[in-house]
Amino acid sequence: MQYELVRKIAEGGMGIVYEGRQLGTDDFRKVVAIKAIREEFSAIEEFRANFIGEARLVADLIHTNIVQTYHLGSIDGQYFMVMEYVNGINTEEFISRHIESNQMIPVELAVFIVSRICRGLAYAHSKRDVYGRPLGIVHRDVGPKNIMLAYEGDVKLTDFGIAKALDLMYNEEGEVIAGKDEYLSPEQARKEVTDARADIFPCGIVLAELLLGYNIFEGEIPEDTRHKIQYLNLPDFSRMREGIDGKLNEILHRCLARDREERYQSASEMLTALEVYLYSDGYGPTNEKLSVYIKDLYSDEGSSASTRWHIGKV
Repeated sequence: MQYELVRKIAEGGMGIVYEGRQLGTDDFRKVVAIKAIREEFSAIEEFRANFIGEARLVADLIHTNIVQTYHLGSIDGQYFMVMEYVNGINTEEFISRHIESNQMIPVELAVFIVSRICRGLAYAHSKRDVYGRPLGIVHRDVGPKNIMLAYEGDVKLTDFGIAKALDLMYNEEGEVIAGKDEYLSPEQARKEVTDARADIFPCGIVLAELLLGYNIFEGEIPEDTRHKIQYLNLPDFSRMREGIDGKLNEILHRCLARDREERYQSASEMLTALEVYLYSDGYGPTNEKLSVYIKDLYSDEGSSASTRWHIGKV
């Protein structure tokens, strides 16, 4: 199988992501994203093992709300992953665009975006291996940079680079904090062992950020942020923005409960709550509605609207 690099989309400390083409017989071409670990890190066994572990984990995660991985390969010892190319933006850019244009994200679209991520998480959390054993997947890095919004309206979760799962190499809970400080669950902030409920809390953070335009837990330094995640008194969100009603305020408080026993006990349960909120009165948001909104939001950029891909930890 042959691949052709078209352009660099993004790069981080340990990896680079390219737009690429998969080439086949009779001039077959398919646009893909190619995530490559930098050559110097490919030579380090720990980084190489984590990268391979991520690829193996996500290979069978085939769901409309998860970025799909097609292939793992290496050239001269440098590893790369071939992934679904998402023509769109990430949610951090979506939020920033609204801030720059002094707009608020419509409440129903904010709820819709997070509901689609809950759909993807519900699938990942319940995934089993070929022997029927629960994989015990916990993403541990749910945040706006890892939520892609396609111009067609699809919402997709990406970057399982620090996911916890059965037999996966990267798992040092109790010793390190895995995840970005601004989107940790309280148990992650305390370096405790996590389960799927740890992904519910950052879904609540992202929902609140989409609605308000900022992260209520973010402090000036990481220690301050982690302290707020554990102890900040949750506000009455219905007083912070017109359009957030009592039902949505209750949903936010439930998924942001510090005690995970008081949180939604699964992504499926949170998904149900969000969809009842959106659709109980009839017609609600769809992929097509989100697509129209995003295209209108970026209409002044025309066909040159930039497409970016977040490079996570590789």
